[in-house]
Amino acid sequence: MIDALELPVLTSKKALRIAVGAMFFMAGLSFSSWASRIATVQQTMGLSDAALGAVLFSLPVGLMCSLPFSGWIITKIGSRKLLISALLVYATALVSLGLAQNTFQLIICLVCFGFSSNAVNISVNTQAVATEELYKRPIMASFHGLWSLAGFAGAGVGTFMIANNISPLYHFLLMLVVIFTGVIIAARYLKDDKVTDPGPVFVMPDHSLIKLGVIAFCSMICEGAMFDWSVIYFKKVVLAPPAFVGVGFTAFMLTMAAGRFRADWFAHRYGLKRTLQVSGALTATGLLIAVAFPYVYTAIAGFLLVGVGVSSVVPMVFSAAGKSKTMQPGVALAAVSTIGFLGFLVGPPIIGFIAGMATLRVSFILIAAMGVSVVIVSSKAKI
Repeated sequence: MIDALELPVLTSKKALRIAVGAMFFMAGLSFSSWASRIATVQQTMGLSDAALGAVLFSLPVGLMCSLPFSGWIITKIGSRKLLISALLVYATALVSLGLAQNTFQLIICLVCFGFSSNAVNISVNTQAVATEELYKRPIMASFHGLWSLAGFAGAGVGTFMIANNISPLYHFLLMLVVIFTGVIIAARYLKDDKVTDPGPVFVMPDHSLIKLGVIAFCSMICEGAMFDWSVIYFKKVVLAPPAFVGVGFTAFMLTMAAGRFRADWFAHRYGLKRTLQVSGALTATGLLIAVAFPYVYTAIAGFLLVGVGVSSVVPMVFSAAGKSKTMQPGVALAAVSTIGFLGFLVGPPIIGFIAGMATLRVSFILIAAMGVSVVIVSSKAKI
């Protein structure tokens, strides 16, 4: 498939930025399409909250299996070829989730989905770092804003599909067509960054990279909780009317997307450390509001704050990691993003386990503590 996409790569930095942005959008569309149908899958398969949490744990398993592969392959073929391949596999794995007929099949498909998601994440952020270097100014957050905007669009499409009783399989097949088309169009404009002497692949991340990974981990636990549990929280805790069940997730995605389009400006003006501190505080505050006042409008207000809070953390952390002086951008991003995305994928199943032992509100209090952790770690980090 890659050979068929081997077209001349244009040197225009604007074309590169548009192409990378399109890849971010399609990656977000793939994940949000799955997230929007989790409640449907839970109901169809008759899974309890604890059982759903156990099933969702398959995603981080796939991610961890992808870690050594992604770090190695990106040094061999470059981020462009890896991104094209991984995104096509990612969309195909999405369709397989709609084909799953039982819990075992769903688990296998989720492992594949998690595996490809990590490869997409590392390669697309490596392309973003290369693009940011051409522009000589912060633009990373705007790329992640497109990922969030895709999440907002995916949530809207998912809501439409649910309202019209369209099965996840047909929903995911539509997304497959959209993503394949987008990849074919954008692939020719991506930067070919394969190097002849990649150097060592497996290098222990230095102290600064580990701290960046921890910050990303804490924030992405909160982000993952919103993706996988916000609809269920509104349904079971807020007891929202059917028409309002998805509004919390939509509100979160709206402010996260908007926040990322302003994060570059905020970080340039106030600095990385202050940006991370404010972000963690807003995340914790929003979650606590939703827990303390589990009503439709107060929960919406809380989720709006969470969206603003998590919006800038990951883009800023990835941008900083891509400028590492001790590791190649792709390898540094592989280390930091894997730690971060582990939180994104481990958080939802942990919430399910806690909800099974206690309540969903209790589990959301724990997630709020992760927002506080972002404030503490970023305050002590030399960034």
